[in-house]
Amino acid sequence: MGGEGWKSESEMGTFERTKGEYGVDEGLQTSPKDQARFFALTAPLDSEFKNEGKDLVISYTVKHEQNLQCGGAYIKLLKKGYNAKKFNGDTEYAVMFGPDLCGTSTRKTHVIFGYNGKNLLTKKNIKMESDRMAHRYTLILRPDNTYEVQVDGTKADGGSLYDDFDFLLPKKIPDPAASKPSDWVDEAEIPDPEDKKPEGYDDIPRTVPDPSKKQPEDWDEEEDGKWEAPQIANPDFKVWTQKKIPNPAYKGVWVHPQIDNPDFKDDAKVHAVCGAGCSGVGIELWQVQAGSIFDDVIVTDSLAEAEAFAKETFDKKKDAEKSKYDAIEKAKADEAAKKAEEAKAAADAAKKDEKKEEKEDDEDEL
Repeated sequence: MGGEGWKSESEMGTFERTKGEYGVDEGLQTSPKDQARFFALTAPLDSEFKNEGKDLVISYTVKHEQNLQCGGAYIKLLKKGYNAKKFNGDTEYAVMFGPDLCGTSTRKTHVIFGYNGKNLLTKKNIKMESDRMAHRYTLILRPDNTYEVQVDGTKADGGSLYDDFDFLLPKKIPDPAASKPSDWVDEAEIPDPEDKKPEGYDDIPRTVPDPSKKQPEDWDEEEDGKWEAPQIANPDFKVWTQKKIPNPAYKGVWVHPQIDNPDFKDDAKVHAVCGAGCSGVGIELWQVQAGSIFDDVIVTDSLAEAEAFAKETFDKKKDAEKSKYDAIEKAKADEAAKKAEEAKAAADAAKKDEKKEEKEDDEDEL
Protein backbone atom coordinates (compact mmCIF):
# COMPACT_ATOMS: atom_id res chain seq x y z
CA MET A 1 0.00 0.00 0.00
CA GLY A 2 1.06 3.57 -0.62
CA GLY A 3 -0.11 6.87 0.81
CA GLU A 4 2.09 6.87 3.91
CA GLY A 5 1.98 10.36 5.45
CA TRP A 6 -0.44 11.59 2.78
CA LYS A 7 -3.88 11.30 4.33
CA SER A 8 -5.17 10.19 7.73
CA GLU A 9 -5.87 6.49 8.19
CA SER A 10 -9.61 7.16 8.23
CA GLU A 11 -9.39 8.82 4.80
CA MET A 12 -7.51 5.99 3.10
CA GLY A 13 -9.22 3.04 1.47
CA THR A 14 -7.93 -0.49 0.99
CA PHE A 15 -7.74 -2.93 -1.93
CA GLU A 16 -9.03 -6.50 -2.20
CA ARG A 17 -8.41 -9.43 -4.54
CA THR A 18 -11.79 -10.60 -5.82
CA LYS A 19 -13.77 -11.87 -8.80
CA GLY A 20 -16.56 -9.55 -7.82
CA GLU A 21 -20.23 -10.34 -8.28
CA TYR A 22 -20.06 -11.63 -11.85
CA GLY A 23 -16.36 -11.87 -12.69
CA VAL A 24 -14.69 -15.09 -13.80
CA ASP A 25 -11.16 -14.12 -12.77
CA GLU A 26 -9.76 -12.21 -9.80
CA GLY A 27 -8.86 -8.54 -10.08
CA LEU A 28 -7.79 -5.77 -7.75
CA GLN A 29 -10.78 -3.96 -6.27
CA THR A 30 -11.13 -0.70 -4.36
CA SER A 31 -12.84 -2.16 -1.31
CA PRO A 32 -16.63 -1.58 -1.21
CA LYS A 33 -16.27 -1.32 2.58
CA ASP A 34 -14.34 1.92 2.14
CA GLN A 35 -16.69 4.50 0.66
CA ALA A 36 -15.62 8.10 -0.09
CA ARG A 37 -11.92 7.35 0.36
CA PHE A 38 -8.53 7.92 -1.22
CA PHE A 39 -6.74 4.89 -2.66
CA ALA A 40 -3.03 4.49 -3.37
CA LEU A 41 -1.12 1.39 -4.44
CA THR A 42 1.87 0.61 -6.66
CA ALA A 43 3.39 -2.40 -8.40
CA PRO A 44 6.88 -2.57 -9.95
CA LEU A 45 7.39 -3.34 -13.63
CA ASP A 46 9.27 -6.54 -14.43
CA SER A 47 12.11 -4.35 -15.64
CA GLU A 48 12.87 -0.67 -16.14
CA PHE A 49 11.18 0.66 -19.26
CA LYS A 50 12.46 3.36 -21.62
CA ASN A 51 10.49 4.51 -24.66
CA GLU A 52 12.75 6.91 -26.56
CA GLY A 53 12.52 6.03 -30.23
CA LYS A 54 9.92 3.29 -29.77
CA ASP A 55 6.27 2.75 -28.95
CA LEU A 56 4.86 2.92 -25.45
CA VAL A 57 1.65 0.92 -24.95
CA ILE A 58 -0.31 0.98 -21.70
CA SER A 59 -3.39 -1.21 -21.49
CA TYR A 60 -5.64 -2.35 -18.64
CA THR A 61 -9.24 -3.21 -17.82
CA VAL A 62 -11.56 -1.72 -15.23
CA LYS A 63 -15.08 -2.68 -14.20
CA HIS A 64 -17.50 -0.66 -12.05
CA GLU A 65 -19.72 -3.28 -10.44
CA GLN A 66 -20.81 -0.65 -7.91
CA ASN A 67 -22.34 1.54 -10.67
CA LEU A 68 -19.79 4.30 -10.11
CA GLN A 69 -21.26 7.81 -10.03
CA CYS A 70 -18.23 9.79 -8.85
CA GLY A 71 -14.63 8.66 -8.82
CA GLY A 72 -11.49 8.05 -10.81
CA ALA A 73 -10.46 4.77 -12.42
CA TYR A 74 -7.15 5.72 -14.01
CA ILE A 75 -3.64 4.36 -13.54
CA LYS A 76 -0.22 6.03 -13.53
CA LEU A 77 3.06 5.02 -15.11
CA LEU A 78 5.73 5.98 -12.58
CA LYS A 79 9.23 7.25 -13.21
CA LYS A 80 12.14 5.33 -11.73
CA GLY A 81 13.04 6.23 -8.17
CA TYR A 82 9.47 6.56 -6.89
CA ASN A 83 8.81 5.75 -3.22
CA ALA A 84 6.19 2.99 -3.10
CA LYS A 85 5.30 3.55 0.58
CA LYS A 86 4.85 7.30 0.16
CA PHE A 87 3.16 7.14 -3.27
CA ASN A 88 0.33 9.68 -3.40
CA GLY A 89 -1.35 12.33 -5.52
CA ASP A 90 1.77 14.51 -5.51
CA THR A 91 4.15 11.79 -6.71
CA GLU A 92 5.76 12.62 -10.05
CA TYR A 93 4.59 10.40 -12.91
CA ALA A 94 5.24 9.92 -16.62
CA VAL A 95 1.66 9.13 -17.67
CA MET A 96 -1.76 9.31 -16.06
CA PHE A 97 -4.31 7.47 -18.16
CA GLY A 98 -7.88 6.24 -17.80
CA PRO A 99 -11.49 7.15 -17.11
CA ASP A 100 -12.78 9.66 -14.58
CA LEU A 101 -16.44 10.19 -13.76
CA CYS A 102 -18.37 12.54 -11.49
CA GLY A 103 -22.00 13.29 -12.29
CA THR A 104 -22.42 15.16 -15.57
CA SER A 105 -19.53 17.60 -15.03
CA THR A 106 -16.71 15.06 -15.44
CA ARG A 107 -17.03 12.16 -17.86
CA LYS A 108 -13.88 11.51 -19.84
CA THR A 109 -10.73 9.46 -20.32
CA HIS A 110 -7.69 11.30 -19.00
CA VAL A 111 -4.43 11.45 -20.93
CA ILE A 112 -1.87 13.44 -18.93
CA PHE A 113 1.91 13.46 -19.40
CA GLY A 114 4.55 14.50 -16.90
CA TYR A 115 7.00 16.75 -18.77
CA ASN A 116 9.71 19.03 -17.38
CA GLY A 117 8.04 19.19 -13.98
CA LYS A 118 4.56 19.94 -15.36
CA ASN A 119 1.50 17.75 -15.88
CA LEU A 120 0.17 18.31 -19.40
CA LEU A 121 -3.53 17.56 -19.95
CA THR A 122 -5.00 16.72 -23.32
CA LYS A 123 -7.05 19.47 -24.91
CA LYS A 124 -9.58 16.90 -26.09
CA ASN A 125 -12.57 15.41 -24.27
CA ILE A 126 -12.04 11.68 -24.85
CA LYS A 127 -14.96 9.33 -24.27
CA MET A 128 -15.22 6.75 -21.53
CA GLU A 129 -17.58 3.88 -20.66
CA SER A 130 -19.64 4.06 -17.47
CA ASP A 131 -21.73 0.86 -17.41
CA ARG A 132 -21.08 -2.05 -15.03
CA MET A 133 -19.16 -4.25 -17.47
CA ALA A 134 -15.37 -4.48 -17.83
CA HIS A 135 -13.79 -2.24 -20.48
CA ARG A 136 -10.24 -2.19 -21.81
CA TYR A 137 -8.43 1.15 -22.07
CA THR A 138 -5.31 1.38 -24.22
CA LEU A 139 -2.91 4.27 -24.78
CA ILE A 140 -0.41 4.08 -27.65
CA LEU A 141 2.42 6.62 -27.69
CA ARG A 142 4.53 6.60 -30.86
CA PRO A 143 8.06 7.88 -31.63
CA ASP A 144 6.65 10.11 -34.39
CA ASN A 145 5.12 12.12 -31.52
CA THR A 146 1.55 10.98 -32.08
CA TYR A 147 -0.77 9.10 -29.76
CA GLU A 148 -3.94 7.03 -29.87
CA VAL A 149 -6.53 6.10 -27.25
CA GLN A 150 -8.53 2.91 -27.70
CA VAL A 151 -11.55 1.70 -25.75
CA ASP A 152 -12.22 -2.04 -26.10
CA GLY A 153 -9.81 -2.19 -29.04
CA THR A 154 -11.53 0.58 -31.03
CA LYS A 155 -9.94 3.98 -31.58
CA ALA A 156 -11.62 6.64 -29.45
CA ASP A 157 -9.31 9.57 -30.26
CA GLY A 158 -5.73 10.54 -30.97
CA GLY A 159 -3.55 12.97 -32.84
CA SER A 160 -0.35 14.99 -32.55
CA LEU A 161 1.30 15.45 -29.17
CA TYR A 162 2.26 18.96 -30.28
CA ASP A 163 -1.32 19.89 -31.21
CA ASP A 164 -3.20 18.26 -28.34
CA PHE A 165 -0.80 19.03 -25.47
CA ASP A 166 1.27 22.08 -24.51
CA PHE A 167 4.65 20.34 -24.59
CA LEU A 168 6.36 23.33 -26.20
CA LEU A 169 6.10 27.07 -25.72
CA PRO A 170 4.86 29.02 -28.78
CA LYS A 171 7.51 29.75 -31.41
CA LYS A 172 6.21 33.29 -31.85
CA ILE A 173 4.97 35.77 -29.26
CA PRO A 174 3.55 39.31 -29.48
CA ASP A 175 6.34 41.89 -29.60
CA PRO A 176 6.37 43.44 -26.08
CA ALA A 177 7.89 46.62 -27.54
CA ALA A 178 4.97 47.15 -29.92
CA SER A 179 1.55 48.54 -29.07
CA LYS A 180 -1.40 49.89 -31.03
CA PRO A 181 -0.79 53.54 -32.03
CA SER A 182 -2.90 56.01 -30.09
CA ASP A 183 -4.30 57.44 -33.34
CA TRP A 184 -5.23 54.05 -34.77
CA VAL A 185 -8.82 54.05 -36.04
CA ASP A 186 -10.46 50.63 -35.85
CA GLU A 187 -14.13 51.65 -36.21
CA ALA A 188 -15.15 50.36 -39.63
CA GLU A 189 -18.37 52.46 -39.69
CA ILE A 190 -19.51 55.79 -38.29
CA PRO A 191 -22.94 57.47 -37.99
CA ASP A 192 -23.98 59.23 -41.21
CA PRO A 193 -23.90 62.96 -40.42
CA GLU A 194 -26.36 63.57 -43.27
CA ASP A 195 -28.97 61.31 -41.67
CA LYS A 196 -31.07 63.44 -39.33
CA LYS A 197 -33.93 62.48 -37.08
CA PRO A 198 -37.24 63.66 -38.66
CA GLU A 199 -38.62 66.90 -37.27
CA GLY A 200 -41.21 66.32 -34.57
CA TYR A 201 -40.17 62.66 -34.16
CA ASP A 202 -39.64 63.05 -30.41
CA ASP A 203 -43.23 64.31 -30.06
CA ILE A 204 -44.65 60.98 -31.17
CA PRO A 205 -45.71 59.09 -27.98
CA ARG A 206 -44.76 55.46 -27.50
CA THR A 207 -48.25 54.59 -26.27
CA VAL A 208 -51.78 55.90 -26.85
CA PRO A 209 -55.14 55.28 -25.15
CA ASP A 210 -56.87 52.13 -26.38
CA PRO A 211 -59.74 53.43 -28.60
CA SER A 212 -61.67 50.19 -28.13
CA LYS A 213 -62.04 50.76 -24.40
CA LYS A 214 -64.89 52.93 -23.12
CA GLN A 215 -65.65 54.26 -19.67
CA PRO A 216 -67.90 51.77 -17.84
CA GLU A 217 -71.47 52.96 -17.39
CA ASP A 218 -71.30 52.48 -13.61
CA TRP A 219 -68.07 54.51 -13.28
CA ASP A 220 -68.41 57.14 -10.54
CA GLU A 221 -65.75 59.85 -10.81
CA GLU A 222 -66.44 61.05 -7.24
CA GLU A 223 -65.72 57.58 -5.86
CA ASP A 224 -63.46 56.05 -8.54
CA GLY A 225 -61.59 59.15 -9.77
CA LYS A 226 -61.11 60.27 -13.34
CA TRP A 227 -61.37 57.34 -15.75
CA GLU A 228 -58.47 56.82 -18.12
CA ALA A 229 -58.43 54.33 -20.96
CA PRO A 230 -55.65 51.70 -20.77
CA GLN A 231 -52.59 52.37 -22.94
CA ILE A 232 -51.53 50.40 -26.00
CA ALA A 233 -48.46 50.65 -28.25
CA ASN A 234 -48.68 53.54 -30.67
CA PRO A 235 -48.64 52.13 -34.22
CA ASP A 236 -47.15 55.42 -35.45
CA PHE A 237 -44.15 55.24 -33.14
CA LYS A 238 -40.95 53.71 -34.43
CA VAL A 239 -37.48 53.65 -32.93
CA TRP A 240 -35.22 55.85 -35.02
CA THR A 241 -31.68 54.66 -35.68
CA GLN A 242 -29.15 56.80 -37.43
CA LYS A 243 -27.70 55.22 -40.54
CA LYS A 244 -24.04 54.30 -40.69
CA ILE A 245 -21.52 54.81 -43.44
CA PRO A 246 -18.00 53.46 -44.03
CA ASN A 247 -15.45 55.30 -41.92
CA PRO A 248 -13.03 57.08 -44.27
CA ALA A 249 -10.36 57.09 -41.52
CA TYR A 250 -10.62 53.32 -40.87
CA LYS A 251 -7.22 51.63 -40.88
CA GLY A 252 -8.37 48.06 -40.43
CA VAL A 253 -7.89 45.59 -37.57
CA TRP A 254 -4.60 46.22 -35.81
CA VAL A 255 -2.43 43.11 -35.69
CA HIS A 256 0.15 42.85 -32.94
CA PRO A 257 3.57 42.24 -34.52
CA GLN A 258 5.09 38.85 -33.65
CA ILE A 259 8.69 38.08 -32.76
CA ASP A 260 10.59 34.87 -32.16
CA ASN A 261 10.00 33.59 -28.63
CA PRO A 262 13.38 33.73 -26.87
CA ASP A 263 12.20 31.03 -24.44
CA PHE A 264 11.15 28.58 -27.15
CA LYS A 265 12.99 25.27 -27.09
CA ASP A 266 12.25 22.64 -29.67
CA ASP A 267 11.99 19.00 -28.66
CA ALA A 268 11.72 16.31 -31.30
CA LYS A 269 11.33 13.61 -28.63
CA VAL A 270 8.32 14.71 -26.58
CA HIS A 271 7.03 11.15 -26.84
CA ALA A 272 9.90 9.96 -24.62
CA VAL A 273 8.10 10.43 -21.31
CA CYS A 274 9.99 7.40 -20.06
CA GLY A 275 13.22 8.47 -21.72
CA ALA A 276 15.03 8.38 -18.38
CA GLY A 277 13.19 5.23 -17.34
CA CYS A 278 9.90 4.15 -15.79
CA SER A 279 9.76 1.39 -13.22
CA GLY A 280 6.25 1.06 -11.79
CA VAL A 281 2.50 1.36 -12.17
CA GLY A 282 0.32 3.06 -9.58
CA ILE A 283 -3.38 3.43 -8.78
CA GLU A 284 -4.00 6.72 -7.01
CA LEU A 285 -7.52 8.03 -6.94
CA TRP A 286 -10.57 9.22 -5.02
CA GLN A 287 -13.86 7.32 -5.19
CA VAL A 288 -17.19 8.20 -3.63
CA GLN A 289 -18.57 4.77 -4.51
CA ALA A 290 -15.73 2.26 -4.16
CA GLY A 291 -15.79 -1.16 -5.80
CA SER A 292 -14.00 -0.76 -9.16
CA ILE A 293 -12.02 -3.82 -10.24
CA PHE A 294 -8.71 -3.33 -12.09
CA ASP A 295 -7.11 -6.14 -14.08
CA ASP A 296 -5.04 -7.15 -17.11
CA VAL A 297 -2.43 -4.38 -16.83
CA ILE A 298 0.38 -4.42 -19.39
CA VAL A 299 3.13 -1.91 -20.25
CA THR A 300 5.06 -2.74 -23.40
CA ASP A 301 6.72 -1.33 -26.51
CA SER A 302 4.68 -3.62 -28.78
CA LEU A 303 1.03 -3.13 -29.69
CA ALA A 304 1.00 -6.68 -31.05
CA GLU A 305 2.09 -7.99 -27.63
CA ALA A 306 -0.61 -5.94 -25.90
CA GLU A 307 -3.25 -7.27 -28.32
CA ALA A 308 -2.08 -10.85 -27.83
CA PHE A 309 -2.24 -10.35 -24.07
CA ALA A 310 -5.78 -8.95 -24.38
CA LYS A 311 -6.89 -12.03 -26.34
CA GLU A 312 -5.66 -14.29 -23.56
CA THR A 313 -7.24 -12.19 -20.79
CA PHE A 314 -9.96 -9.63 -21.44
CA ASP A 315 -11.27 -11.16 -24.67
CA LYS A 316 -11.53 -14.63 -23.13
CA LYS A 317 -13.43 -13.38 -20.11
CA LYS A 318 -15.80 -10.76 -21.50
CA ASP A 319 -18.43 -13.10 -23.00
CA ALA A 320 -18.47 -15.33 -19.91
CA GLU A 321 -18.79 -12.28 -17.64
CA LYS A 322 -21.60 -10.88 -19.79
CA SER A 323 -23.47 -14.19 -19.61
CA LYS A 324 -23.00 -14.35 -15.85
CA TYR A 325 -24.05 -10.70 -15.49
CA ASP A 326 -27.19 -11.27 -17.59
CA ALA A 327 -28.11 -14.36 -15.56
CA ILE A 328 -27.67 -12.51 -12.27
CA GLU A 329 -29.68 -9.52 -13.48
CA LYS A 330 -32.43 -11.81 -14.80
CA ALA A 331 -32.57 -13.62 -11.45
CA LYS A 332 -32.86 -10.26 -9.67
CA ALA A 333 -35.61 -9.13 -12.04
CA ASP A 334 -37.45 -12.44 -11.63
CA GLU A 335 -37.17 -12.18 -7.85
CA ALA A 336 -38.43 -8.58 -7.91
CA ALA A 337 -41.33 -9.59 -10.17
CA LYS A 338 -42.14 -12.52 -7.87
CA LYS A 339 -42.16 -10.27 -4.80
CA ALA A 340 -44.31 -7.73 -6.61
CA GLU A 341 -46.74 -10.48 -7.62
CA GLU A 342 -46.84 -11.83 -4.07
CA ALA A 343 -47.42 -8.33 -2.69
CA LYS A 344 -50.25 -7.80 -5.17
CA ALA A 345 -51.79 -11.16 -4.30
CA ALA A 346 -51.57 -10.31 -0.59
CA ALA A 347 -53.14 -6.90 -1.22
CA ASP A 348 -55.95 -8.46 -3.30
CA ALA A 349 -56.58 -11.07 -0.59
CA ALA A 350 -56.66 -8.38 2.10
CA LYS A 351 -59.09 -6.34 0.01
CA LYS A 352 -61.26 -9.41 -0.55
CA ASP A 353 -61.30 -10.15 3.21
CA GLU A 354 -62.18 -6.54 3.93
CA LYS A 355 -65.15 -6.68 1.54
CA LYS A 356 -66.24 -9.99 3.08
CA GLU A 357 -66.14 -8.46 6.56
CA GLU A 358 -68.13 -5.43 5.37
CA LYS A 359 -70.74 -7.72 3.84
CA GLU A 360 -71.01 -9.77 7.05
CA ASP A 361 -71.39 -6.56 9.09
CA ASP A 362 -74.20 -5.38 6.79
CA GLU A 363 -75.98 -8.73 7.16
CA ASP A 364 -75.68 -8.55 10.95
CA GLU A 365 -77.28 -5.11 10.95
CA LEU A 366 -80.24 -6.46 8.97
